[in-house]
Amino acid sequence: MITQAESGSSKRPVKPSQPAASAAAASFAALVGKLDYLGPSDIDSIRKAYRFADEAHLGQLRKNGDPYITHPIAVAAQCAEWKLDAQALMAALMHDAMEDCGVSKAELVERFGAPVADLVDGLTKLEKLAFDTREQNQAESFRKMLLAMAKDVRVILIKLADRTHNMRTMGDMPRDKWQRISSETLEIYAPIAHRLGLNFTYRELQDLAFRFLHPWRYEVLSKALNKSRNRRKDLISRVQREVELTFARHGMSVRIVGREKTLYSVYRKMDTKHLSFSQVTDIYGFRIVVPDLSDCYTGMGLLHQLYKPVPGKFRDYVAIPKVNGYQSLHTTLIGPFGTNIEFQLRTHAMDVVAESGVAAHWLYKASEPNSDMSQRLGTQWLQSLLDIQQETHDASEFWDHIKIDLFPDAVYVFTPKSKIMALPRGATVMDFAYAIHSGVGNRAVGARINGEQRPLRTELANGDIIEIVTSDTAEPNPAWLSFVKTGRARSKIRHHLKTLAQEKANELGERMLTQALRSEGLATLPAESGEYKGTWDKLLRFTGNKTRNELLTDIGMGKRIANMVGKKLAVLLAETGLKPDAVLISTERYASGENESVSQGVVSLDGSEGLSVQYAPCCQPIPGDRIVGYLGRGEGLIVHAEDCPTGRRLLARDSERFLQVEWSDDPVRAFDTTVIVTVTNGKGVLARVASAIAAAEADITHVDMGDEPAQTATDIRFSVAVRDRVHLAEVLRSLKRTNSVLKAQRLKP
Repeated sequence: MITQAESGSSKRPVKPSQPAASAAAASFAALVGKLDYLGPSDIDSIRKAYRFADEAHLGQLRKNGDPYITHPIAVAAQCAEWKLDAQALMAALMHDAMEDCGVSKAELVERFGAPVADLVDGLTKLEKLAFDTREQNQAESFRKMLLAMAKDVRVILIKLADRTHNMRTMGDMPRDKWQRISSETLEIYAPIAHRLGLNFTYRELQDLAFRFLHPWRYEVLSKALNKSRNRRKDLISRVQREVELTFARHGMSVRIVGREKTLYSVYRKMDTKHLSFSQVTDIYGFRIVVPDLSDCYTGMGLLHQLYKPVPGKFRDYVAIPKVNGYQSLHTTLIGPFGTNIEFQLRTHAMDVVAESGVAAHWLYKASEPNSDMSQRLGTQWLQSLLDIQQETHDASEFWDHIKIDLFPDAVYVFTPKSKIMALPRGATVMDFAYAIHSGVGNRAVGARINGEQRPLRTELANGDIIEIVTSDTAEPNPAWLSFVKTGRARSKIRHHLKTLAQEKANELGERMLTQALRSEGLATLPAESGEYKGTWDKLLRFTGNKTRNELLTDIGMGKRIANMVGKKLAVLLAETGLKPDAVLISTERYASGENESVSQGVVSLDGSEGLSVQYAPCCQPIPGDRIVGYLGRGEGLIVHAEDCPTGRRLLARDSERFLQVEWSDDPVRAFDTTVIVTVTNGKGVLARVASAIAAAEADITHVDMGDEPAQTATDIRFSVAVRDRVHLAEVLRSLKRTNSVLKAQRLKP
């Protein structure tokens, strides 16, 4: 976060001098001069906000000695360049008032209305005292700002104007602050500006951050660029003259503007591609603004007749706009003396959007009140922030999702119905599935890319046509989190897994509490409503839970001991006159003794329990093994084999957390176990062993041959999925009958 000092203010109350007050008044007069697009009543409201902010910041100075109010005025001036409305300019003038001057939101609502107060509140950082670490505070504050931005994009426009002015005046700050603030600008604010199409601000923030992150490199590169500019002045003039003549001969009225790569983009290209400055050939280019959309393509044809195009360097962002709404035709041509020169062709409307992005909405509204550009600006990302927020309640996790989506590059793919979708570079089939709809992603089992069957983790390429294959019985796999790229896909998967885990834990908790209650002589759980509602209310107060479902989920996740809750519930039920059944108590006590086969209320497992039940990887129990259940703290039920050393250690330490479990008569899936096969080395041995396992109708899920060099006799570990112990015995028999197999046995801890 940026502290008070970092925002450029010393915050020491001093009496303002006459020259300082005059400087502030002059700054505000310059701001008013830019407000010719607003009406008199709006300008009057902005004057009131200025007077309020000036009074709130009275006596505060920036590091360079200027009155602090000059900073909010500069922020408002940048917002005026984007033609933002009066409410946004008022919020810009007062954006530090709540944080630095103790002004309350209620006071702002009373004096300036709720919309302005909401904007200022969205820009105000959180109280630092509420968090243990600076990182937590930073993540929470960014989350607050981004959610405010999702509801009203003006929040981020004001914030970007604020950050831009702070970076312009960074030279007045202590040098020990440069690194952190510039890194934050480069990693967070510049990508957000790019994502919203604010290309001018994006480039300026990058160059300013580069200047303060690497002052020496910035200086050297700046000098090299100036020399290069002087050397190539004649070449640029010649190209511009020839292009102007070509368009004039064909009667096309165009505006031609020379453009130059920013210092940071030159530096990044040199750094990533390991080039010297002289090897960067596309430093210079031209932007050609044409009257109509069709003229873009006509102009492209004229340019390709004038100079030879570089193969593979044509990009059509007009037919397929970038995610942030950017539209333009790009081509690189071989100009005079073999120099590569990039040309961009676009209409005036495209040029406004290309430079101002989301802010173009207000630029257009200022001149054409009935025009609505917002639908063309790729602002769906803002709405997606709210979707992610609904499923992600941890600030750091939320910010991780957002950073994933701040990719500058994109791939463009098609649905089977030829709808174009833009995704971050590196996005996979699963990202595409969740971009269509969370229901499609949750039920995905496969995909066809360009008609060919491909895995769900396949990375997408430009132009791919993707068809998702779904199944009603499929559910998200936690392994998907290791390869999905978009924040939307990641948050949807996590949300579904959490919800699923809670549902399964709820079911398990209900079974466990019922079992505990049976031990107290009561056959079933009482109903939540009706005559037992008061009993449940007392029990929830005792456990500290808000609802019955929350209590059952906590029991299923191991956060509450079922036996303790069961005993308390039995006492509360006895107060209502419900008497325990002596026969049931005797039966349960007998069941918990040596003869478990006659037990009632034991948790029965068939493999369909989902995330609330884990089968311990240390012993990998399978149906037929004698098993015990350990209620891990917050981990749900962990099932160990009865003879597992880890399980025995836990039993000695936490015996009250163990409960009776047994296998169902009809497990619904196969279970993994590990088999060690000792073989005589030779050609085709692995294939014969794999065939033997397949002949026994078992699936191989993993093979490990170790890192040691091959010897005469080698151990190979196979993870195989089997139905039960009988099936495992068939697998071992099949292996032992195979040539070259010396020994085959199940791995036991």
